[in-house]
Amino acid sequence: MLNFIYYPVSGILWFWHKVFGFLFGADNGFAWALAVIFLVFTLRALLFKPFVSQVRSMRKMQEFQPQIKKLQEKYKNDRQKLAEEMQKLQKEHGVNPLGGCLPVLVQVPVFIGLFHVLRGFRLDYAYNYVFSYADIQSFDNATIFGAKLSDAISGNLAAVGSLSLGGTFNAHVIPVALPLMIIASVATHFTARVSAAHQSPAAAANPQAAIMQKLTMWLFPLGVLVFGVFFPIAILLYWLANNSWTLTQQYLVYGKIAREEEEQRAQAAAQRDLLAPKPGQKPKRAAANAPASAAVDEPTDEPVEEPVAEAAPSKPRPGARPVTGKSSGRAAPGKVNSPAGKNGSASKNGRGSGQLASSRPGKKSKKRR
Repeated sequence: MLNFIYYPVSGILWFWHKVFGFLFGADNGFAWALAVIFLVFTLRALLFKPFVSQVRSMRKMQEFQPQIKKLQEKYKNDRQKLAEEMQKLQKEHGVNPLGGCLPVLVQVPVFIGLFHVLRGFRLDYAYNYVFSYADIQSFDNATIFGAKLSDAISGNLAAVGSLSLGGTFNAHVIPVALPLMIIASVATHFTARVSAAHQSPAAAANPQAAIMQKLTMWLFPLGVLVFGVFFPIAILLYWLANNSWTLTQQYLVYGKIAREEEEQRAQAAAQRDLLAPKPGQKPKRAAANAPASAAVDEPTDEPVEEPVAEAAPSKPRPGARPVTGKSSGRAAPGKVNSPAGKNGSASKNGRGSGQLASSRPGKKSKKRR
């Protein structure tokens, strides 16, 4: 039924066993243990990008959390409308709510597939998916510090996965299984703690989120210690490798995203400082295409040239000769209508008719006595 899960899981496990079997030997317990660990690493490496997308989606959710609160208050009596508006808001910000669930949803079938494949290493089976009967014998002969990978502290687990509370007690498995249980429990606790530390304030204030946070931080690690006595060593290795990868991945990804956000804030601050006016500098109010009225009010540092007013014609001083209008071709005032000018007669001094005698204002002419 779930062969589409069992065959890929067994294929990856077979590949890594061939790699480490070439180095340590096919029947070596560490070759099989490393094959299980690198099976986990391979699958988690394939899920690395979805995990990064999950973290970025959580960060974006924190940015528009106030908008979510407004929608919840506005449509608190209409769940269908609230769901539609939430989907629209998530689409605008590029947030995929299923992206955060993908890594967890994929790990569940992988765990089930590994458990089922390990259960298939039985000597009464002719093959175990991609593993041959020789591989089944190799797995059965492999030991780590005197304990088989299919052994557990409690129960007869010759067939991996046959958990029985009334089984035998295997004391020789305790030195191997107990340290794995403790390390896996501590890794589970710190994984949950790191996830809780990077939650948004709104999510942390949610009562349901707070309950889930306490469960994952305290109850799940305790469950590893309690139920670890029933898990075979191979499953404990899977649990330890998975939580160790998650803890390291969280440290690296959260640190990288925090540095990126710090750089973005620094760039935004530098851009604001660049666009801000310098101390003592007058801000520019009018743009190039601004109306003329706005350009008139714009203060500038260049001196403004004032228009030079034309000088009014000055009046002649008393006793000075009047200025003749040569440009207009008119005679001096007072001489055009004189009798000499009209009759064309010569003056007393014998001057021609075209020349007019000049007279000074305020003085009597010598001709008139």
